[in-house]
Amino acid sequence: MTSVDPSHTPSRARIWWEIAIVLGLGLGQSAVYAVVQLAYRLTDSTPLADQTATLNPSRSDREVFDLVYQVLSIGFSLVPVILVCFLLWQSSRPHLGRLGLDGTRIGRDAGRGILLVVAIGVPGLALYIVGRASGLFVAVDPGGLDAYWWTVPVLLLSAARAALQEEFVVLGYLFARLKQLDWGPWTIILATSALRASYHLYQGPGAFIGNFAMGLLFGWLFQRTGRLLPFLVAHFAIDATVFVGYPWAAATWPALFGLPG
Repeated sequence: MTSVDPSHTPSRARIWWEIAIVLGLGLGQSAVYAVVQLAYRLTDSTPLADQTATLNPSRSDREVFDLVYQVLSIGFSLVPVILVCFLLWQSSRPHLGRLGLDGTRIGRDAGRGILLVVAIGVPGLALYIVGRASGLFVAVDPGGLDAYWWTVPVLLLSAARAALQEEFVVLGYLFARLKQLDWGPWTIILATSALRASYHLYQGPGAFIGNFAMGLLFGWLFQRTGRLLPFLVAHFAIDATVFVGYPWAAATWPALFGLPG
């Protein structure tokens, strides 16, 4: 095994600047906007329960440009993922071992991801129902796109983008870097859970609670296993189900989504 040259170990200040840049390019920026959006919603004359958040809005009234804008948005939002892969890439195999990706036990990891869908998805839906009734959630419209031939593929790409961006950065990257800063396991879990919850605040205070709880579970399990793939699978499956299944769910339970019955 090749020894690591201590001179190549980044300083604490450099690690902090690197974290700030990575977050500033994506999730940190989203967290700041989400806090501002929540303040706007809470000070608006319309009650929070009567407001709507659209997760995948149409970007143009012209079909071809809507598609182009959607693909460009998804592509550019993955730049932070590419950046953290570059920063944590190792010359020896597994190249992305510090991100919890070693190319082994893929079937077992995928199966664990599906189990996480049940563990997160059902309680999450229950929390959303309770939150809507109590006014802690805005009505969430996961599928604001018009119906085109490419709508479902783009929604699936959007779900994949969310899974890759959030889990690569929040679990893989931040756990690796914060350990280098000598943070303890639970300090890392709590901090990353707070970050995960903060960039969902635009959906209302209830979203903070739900995503913080999800972050605690994901963080605790990742700390124990060090394997990222189950969380990528779970996150993608949950978002894909929500995004693609929205038209049916909205028609079945219109009150949950702020629609007339």
